[in-house]
Amino acid sequence: MEWIKAIALGVIQGLSEFLPISSSGHLVIFSELFQFADKGLAFDVFVHFGTLLAVVLVFYRDIWMMIRTLPGLPAFVWRGMSVENAAQQYQAMTLFILIGSVPAAVIGLLFEKQIERIFHNHYLALGMLLLTAIILWSSRYTRERQTFLNGKQAFLIGLAQAFAIIPGVSRSGSTIVTGLWLGMDRNLAARFSFLLSVPVIFGATILKLTDLMDAPPPSSQIINLAAGTMAAALSGYLAIIWLLDVIRKKKLEWFALYCAAVSVLGFLGFSLV
Repeated sequence: MEWIKAIALGVIQGLSEFLPISSSGHLVIFSELFQFADKGLAFDVFVHFGTLLAVVLVFYRDIWMMIRTLPGLPAFVWRGMSVENAAQQYQAMTLFILIGSVPAAVIGLLFEKQIERIFHNHYLALGMLLLTAIILWSSRYTRERQTFLNGKQAFLIGLAQAFAIIPGVSRSGSTIVTGLWLGMDRNLAARFSFLLSVPVIFGATILKLTDLMDAPPPSSQIINLAAGTMAAALSGYLAIIWLLDVIRKKKLEWFALYCAAVSVLGFLGFSLV
């Protein structure tokens, strides 16, 4: 029956990685509920790879254009980063993603052990889910003023992404809402948030992969790993498509109500156990 648990956790990872409901928070909570807390390093690596596939499939055009225009990035910076055409916009987006990735990378590397310890605290995850609900609800009061972003805004969104390392704080929710509070167009805020997730997910996968190579999983786990990976990729793809539609309709508060409900019910449920 472990493969059913792997699929369930893969779906939870895929949905919660991109929906603004906190993947880390849900994995902490549901791993506790499923008694699957010791899912192992290999499972983490493979489901993160599944979510990486999902975001690449949705935004492959943007990612390809950023790669294609990458050789001209030094000249673009040298000329003062003036955006006058589509190619320069992709170069600017690449630079802003690099800037926005710095805070999470620094905090992740400096405080890796401390972060690992708090990932087993389901009460912290439940409390942070309530904070995520407040963040999402605040999106109702934002005003869109610009259709592109700048380096300062990219860094501030990166700080929001770094804050979301805490289990229960939604990465997509905090970064998208930060973009909205900075005056960005909601479609741009969502697009930048998802593209910003690529280096973070890729980096986390590579770091864990190096540890995994020292202790590769037994062949008996292959079915569980494959099932979890495919479940994470498919559910992640559908989650991104759905969230983009929700953002266009200005309905992020739907997820605020969900996060608040999970938090309250979770506290009640665990207190009765």
